[in-house]
Amino acid sequence: MNRIILADNQAIFRAGAARTLSLEEDMRIVAQCEDAAKLYVAIDGLRGSVVIVSSSLRLDLKDLLLRTQEAGSRTIFVAENSELVAEELAELFDGVLHRNVSGTVLADCVRRVTRGQRFVQRANVTTMQGADSVGARVRDRLTPKEMQIVALIVQGCKNKDIAQQLGTKEQVIKNYLRSIYDKSGVSDRLELALFTIHHRVLAEAAAKAGHLLQMKSA
Repeated sequence: MNRIILADNQAIFRAGAARTLSLEEDMRIVAQCEDAAKLYVAIDGLRGSVVIVSSSLRLDLKDLLLRTQEAGSRTIFVAENSELVAEELAELFDGVLHRNVSGTVLADCVRRVTRGQRFVQRANVTTMQGADSVGARVRDRLTPKEMQIVALIVQGCKNKDIAQQLGTKEQVIKNYLRSIYDKSGVSDRLELALFTIHHRVLAEAAAKAGHLLQMKSA
């Protein structure tokens, strides 16, 4: 059984990755960590695991690798979709992925790493990195307000939090979400977040909308 520690400060990504990997008979999620403190406790206590860690945690990578090696664990580094991972950095990890990785590739990476192989996902060979007509079509359907809501959903915000940030009522957010689900073809907020992450043009539009929202509220 492959024991997996998930470390990412984006709750939606953790939940999506956990749900995907838990469906595999040879994999078990033993810890989910949203910050460095919890991650290091998990690494020390759950030796011999596969640690999937996101670059967004901004960890001291040398310290991280030292801890995982001492624990007899292997480390898979998850970079942001547009993030370039230097070759010398990639060589330090057992695996390198990007956040828009598909569930199939994620599971394959874990299996290869546990067998002692290295697995590096190059950004320019990911299918979603090319022309993405589906993501572009959904992006063009969404209104600026709906795109802001998508950005907050990806960040893991609840309806109440979104309503507070947008200065409206929670029921209004629920109404917006129904419209967003219809336009994107998803059924819930988790699917929406994963759909957004996996479609680069949509993810970039959401990130831009989220940035503009932060500037307005600052």
